[in-house]
Amino acid sequence: MKKDRVRDKFIEELKKMPNISVACKHCNISRNSIYQWRDKDPYFASLMDEALLEGDEFVNDMCDSKLLTLVNEGKFNAIKFKLEHCHPKYMKKEKEVVEDSKPSNDEIIKILGLTAEDFIDDKIKETRDKIHDYLWSL
Repeated sequence: MKKDRVRDKFIEELKKMPNISVACKHCNISRNSIYQWRDKDPYFASLMDEALLEGDEFVNDMCDSKLLTLVNEGKFNAIKFKLEHCHPKYMKKEKEVVEDSKPSNDEIIKILGLTAEDFIDDKIKETRDKIHDYLWSL
């Protein structure tokens, strides 16, 4: 079935580049279709989550490799970055995070001005994206 082939290709694209828009473009499918599949099919959603994690690991490994190449070439900024992030002697002290500083679910709903209508089927994706964007902005 063509739909299964597109889904499989989409999952493979996510493993190479964990960006939904890029994977959709490579598979010639809309983001809307992907999110509909994800919402209707828990198995596909779990495959997507796993592919995104695998893709993140792949990109992280690639970045680490590039960083080490720059360190080996004697690039000062790469050396400084590597030491500040990986060597305890050079790491910057982390600021203490106060757990109470995170807003509660009720506070997020109030801040974003969400109502019960925002949580019905045809608006849930937009609401989820709005909450996601807000949380990432913190």
